[in-house]
Amino acid sequence: MDKKIALVTGASRGIGAAIANKLVELGYYVLGTATSDQGALAISEQLSDSGVGYKLDVGSEGSIKAFFADLKSSDLLPLVVVNNAGITDDGLALRMKGDQWQRVIDTNLSGAFRVAQAAFRSMTKARWGRIVNVSSVVAQAGNPGQANYCASKAGLEGMTRSLAKELANRNITINCVAPGFIASDMTEMLNDQQKDAILTQIPMGRMGDANEVAAVVGFLCTEPASYVTGQVLQVNGGMYMS
Repeated sequence: MDKKIALVTGASRGIGAAIANKLVELGYYVLGTATSDQGALAISEQLSDSGVGYKLDVGSEGSIKAFFADLKSSDLLPLVVVNNAGITDDGLALRMKGDQWQRVIDTNLSGAFRVAQAAFRSMTKARWGRIVNVSSVVAQAGNPGQANYCASKAGLEGMTRSLAKELANRNITINCVAPGFIASDMTEMLNDQQKDAILTQIPMGRMGDANEVAAVVGFLCTEPASYVTGQVLQVNGGMYMS
């Protein structure tokens, strides 16, 4: 294909959908994933001739292996990977069950590693690649009731720095983008009191937009960002300043 291929996990809505659209604008053919057939179909309809949707469970090692085998047979191995898929399963640490912890770690951290690892071979062969891991402001700030989620995102940032050092000499950059509170279907369900409580934590006085996150991800996938690697770019309206 004439276009470079990009993979965006968790691309059916919100930040993931915005990232997929941004990469299309930048000339990529986008492979978007969702956890359901319906979500995959929605991605295909959204991307039209500029990409296609797939069903993928990033928490399953077998699912990832089968997915990349399918991409290889279709000659669709990506040179850009955006690990956006993630889940939450909140609860206070005193009452958190083992499967609550493990499921979040398997999806948000182990899944991102396995997807990146599966893409390394085509990137090293091309001697060019871009991996962007979508973290969260809570990776550094912490958040009560989200020990599993915060650990998964903090681990993602540490993994990013390690992999960036390993792959830099192959012209592969690996970075994180860490969003703060972003307007979404979930935040629309909050009442005014809950929204006001959130806004008091944000110096800019508003929630972010998914397209603002996508713009930063898009930049990291371009040639002008070729000397940026191992970094965490915060997109949080000043909520947390490192």
